[in-house]
Amino acid sequence: MPFGRWMRIPAAVLAVALAGGAAMAETKSDLLPMPEKGDDGLHKQPWFQDTFLDLSEDLAEAAGQGKRLVIIWEQKGCPYCKATHEVNFRIPRIVDSVKENFFVLQLNMWGDREVTDFDGETLSEKKLARKYRVLYTPTFQFFPDTLDAAKGKRGDEAEVLRVPGYFKPFHFYFLFRYAKEKGYETEPSFQRWLDGYGDKLREMGVDVEEALWKDTLDLPEGF
Repeated sequence: MPFGRWMRIPAAVLAVALAGGAAMAETKSDLLPMPEKGDDGLHKQPWFQDTFLDLSEDLAEAAGQGKRLVIIWEQKGCPYCKATHEVNFRIPRIVDSVKENFFVLQLNMWGDREVTDFDGETLSEKKLARKYRVLYTPTFQFFPDTLDAAKGKRGDEAEVLRVPGYFKPFHFYFLFRYAKEKGYETEPSFQRWLDGYGDKLREMGVDVEEALWKDTLDLPEGF
């Protein structure tokens, strides 16, 4: 069952408490502009990929760029999707890191655009969401870095990591880092994996307990 890959990331991870000191944070003037909404009612980012929605082609394109394919499932009126865009995706450091390392597709949980799955089946976004058992928005699906690892499979079988729900900037930044570094291969618990970085940040004087609840990203430069 594919669920084991994401149910190991508990909701309680949002309440992870580590200790620390000082860090660099964004000010309002540093933030990117507020996102606009598309005709489908979803918030848009100019760096989201606009493709033919053939997931095999998209994964191959991502791999060719040295990036990982990630699908962000959203729906109109979702307050946590709104927060993801209006908080997390306005922080330059988060956006720069995601853009550099990930090929991002936005899919609508109730959408009608046709998508071709890795197994060759073509169906609407809303039917694909049901096929993948996407129950919440936002949901982030991360896929392997090679097409061979996904070819011929359903997307929910090919995924290497699935995370539903909203994360504050601190956890959100490290979630993508966890995927990039393939932390799930050695530590299936994101919370335990993150503890290791918490220790390092503590040693650098970062007040992680304060930083993880903020709507800014309080990390030392270059970390």
